[in-house]
Amino acid sequence: MKAIITDAGFASRYLPITKTIPKAMIPIGAKPVMQLCVEECVKAGIEEIIIVATPNSKSKEIYEDYFHNKAENVKALLDKQGKSERFKPVEEILEFPKITVIEQDASLPYGNGSPIVSAKDFVKDDEAFVVLYSDDLILGQGDVETLVEEYKKNPDVKAVIAAQEMPEAVWHKYGMIALKENGTLSHIVEKPKTPDLSPSNLTSYGRYLLTPEIFDYLIPSNTGLDGELWTVDAITKLAENGDVIVAKSRGKWITTGDPKNYFLAHLEYVLSETDYGEDIKKIVEAKR
Repeated sequence: MKAIITDAGFASRYLPITKTIPKAMIPIGAKPVMQLCVEECVKAGIEEIIIVATPNSKSKEIYEDYFHNKAENVKALLDKQGKSERFKPVEEILEFPKITVIEQDASLPYGNGSPIVSAKDFVKDDEAFVVLYSDDLILGQGDVETLVEEYKKNPDVKAVIAAQEMPEAVWHKYGMIALKENGTLSHIVEKPKTPDLSPSNLTSYGRYLLTPEIFDYLIPSNTGLDGELWTVDAITKLAENGDVIVAKSRGKWITTGDPKNYFLAHLEYVLSETDYGEDIKKIVEAKR
């Protein structure tokens, strides 16, 4: 019933804007990426969300303001102007389940596993919890719902990870999944240099359902490639001692990890998820 959403890092590819706001607060349509991640959790029935923010920055303060500030002065002005309906999106945010914002432990090594370790005290006694990387956006049916459904059907597994089939041209950019004979996870090959080194066309990305056993392996001394603390390394250890289910996404995974992919993700979201997508299509067609 809990989820960890990570946004720990300075997002140097997005400078200068990310010196002021966290990357996950950059909008997709009219909502920041972080809100779309939260909404994915809410739709799956998650009851508590822990956002892990970049240490030594204003990120924690910004997230707390966004999700908790009632903005009563704004509401009063809109009511006075007869525009009360414009405040509805704020009311929807304030009705979200419990959201706790913490900072990543600055003493931990660099790596995408460190934000999860930073939130350990919030989830360590739970049967299972979900992890989302806010770089990753899912269009259509969210992966959190799929992960939870798979776990409910297989409560004895060590973890459930989301996967998506990807074209050969991009295998070198991602973690590629190797399967055991029974179809569960064997291991993940991180960024294979050539296509023949990839064990499949299935890509792993930032949507996981993990059990507390992950913390037996996700420890600061277990750094891997480039001296970083990798979540997938710990998940591979889980797979050595039990089943880790690989669940294919029923939505579409797109990344916002760099400005180019962010723009493409934003464009795809607007085209498919907003009421002004057709207007954008007309502009694109006119430029051809």
